[in-house]
Amino acid sequence: MPKKKIGVVGATGYTGSELVRILANHPEVEIAVITSESRAGEKFSDVHPFFKDIVDQPLHKADKVNELDLDLVFLALPHGVSMEYVKQFAGKGFKIVDFSGDFRLDSPKTYEEWYNKPHTFVEGFDTAVYGLPELFYDKIKGADLVANPGCYPTSAILPLAPLLANGIIESKGIIIDAKSGITGAGIKASTTTHFSNVNDNFKAYGLKNHRHTIEIQGVLDGITAGVTLQFTPHLLPVDRGILSTTYARPKGATSSAELKALYQDFYKDKPFVRICGTPPAIKDVRGSNYCNIYADFDERTGNIILISTIDNLVKGAAGQAVQNMNIMLGFEESLGLNQIPVNP
Repeated sequence: MPKKKIGVVGATGYTGSELVRILANHPEVEIAVITSESRAGEKFSDVHPFFKDIVDQPLHKADKVNELDLDLVFLALPHGVSMEYVKQFAGKGFKIVDFSGDFRLDSPKTYEEWYNKPHTFVEGFDTAVYGLPELFYDKIKGADLVANPGCYPTSAILPLAPLLANGIIESKGIIIDAKSGITGAGIKASTTTHFSNVNDNFKAYGLKNHRHTIEIQGVLDGITAGVTLQFTPHLLPVDRGILSTTYARPKGATSSAELKALYQDFYKDKPFVRICGTPPAIKDVRGSNYCNIYADFDERTGNIILISTIDNLVKGAAGQAVQNMNIMLGFEESLGLNQIPVNP
């Protein structure tokens, strides 16, 4: 069978380059076009030198997509920009995986409240599917537009879903304390991401109103109504990786052994969720599409403690997007995604 033809729109950022890294070795697809509005005419490997002699394709303007017969297009674009391309490409006959937050929430109204900008393609909400394969595989399979989850939400939703789905914890008072590497802020430099600010430093940001709060809460509220949570992100002085520590109150008696058995059963057929016997570290998943989860019960405080780790550029972005592509195009879910974590 001929390989599926894939387009990558916006390939000069971290997630775009990570996506190309994964797709370059995928056995069933070929990258038909890579775009960049600012670097069109240059080689992809000119922008990302580590691809030299591996991916030397020329970069095109995004309009090139309209000239090709593609099966699926990835939009590795910022929030507020991506929706314009979804609008432009509507009805073109190819499927779309969108990396931005433009279609992750439940309505244009919610989007405008949390992103502080009007939504210009509200029709997309009618068909968009939230792309967390471990929870929404069947919906993703028939979707034409998938909203790839945020990195923080992926690290928070996966450990909480089994507890809420089984009525183990109270839906209110959940606390998520999450830390991310600097690549989560994107490739463009800012005062926050300067080396002198990040190196040998550690800080919280986005208190009370980080836009991933509503994304996490909205998905979990679809599992158990009435979810409210506190989400606080922190910036780590590392290049990639997310570690989230979550605290929740059980509704009744439980134990660490019962929790482990619950997680093993809930994710038994999910190839990229690994249930750990000890708290995981970010290097345990670096460069891979795995989410490692540790669940424990503290008898002294009565809290359930969850620790999860992902690579924010892979399971938190490009790897999960390829996982969604595989499902949408009828491939084995894990195809092209069996990279072993890089440690050290």
